[in-house]
Amino acid sequence: MIRTLLALLAIFIAQPAFANDQTALDRALDDALATFERALPKLSSEEFGVDVAAYRDALSLQQFRSSYWGGEIGLDIEMREGATGSCRQFAAFVRIPPENGAVKLVLCPQFFSPGADALRELTVLHEMVHVVAGRDECQAMAFAAKVQMAATGAFTPVDAYWKASGCAGSRYTLP
Repeated sequence: MIRTLLALLAIFIAQPAFANDQTALDRALDDALATFERALPKLSSEEFGVDVAAYRDALSLQQFRSSYWGGEIGLDIEMREGATGSCRQFAAFVRIPPENGAVKLVLCPQFFSPGADALRELTVLHEMVHVVAGRDECQAMAFAAKVQMAATGAFTPVDAYWKASGCAGSRYTLP
């Protein structure tokens, strides 16, 4: 009986945290989509090797037709509770290639840090490149920066990450 009560108490205590995480995720997706939609008139059909229509569908519908992966691909979003595995190092990551017709976007506890709305939006913009076009970090950073620049006239500085990823020697550039 006491174990049951403790288990129920743990569930009720965890519910507000999950609800807050879901709200933060929903806001990040909405903000990223709004930024992308503002940028869309200034983007070509392909930017840095990213199919812009597929990217838009992945971001807005969480389903897209992929020439990169082949066929219809869904997006599966997983929220992790603990900072284990790749979540020790990243706020989010994508499991690719797709499995069973879906790419998994994993959101780690750092993604949900209070006051990090702008970082969450940038993370979504960045990770969606991996969802649609593969694992190239330089491509993802360049595309996200281009979207931000086209939408707002500025982009989040990623100089340290750009350098650490060896992007200066890549075929991609920041705006």
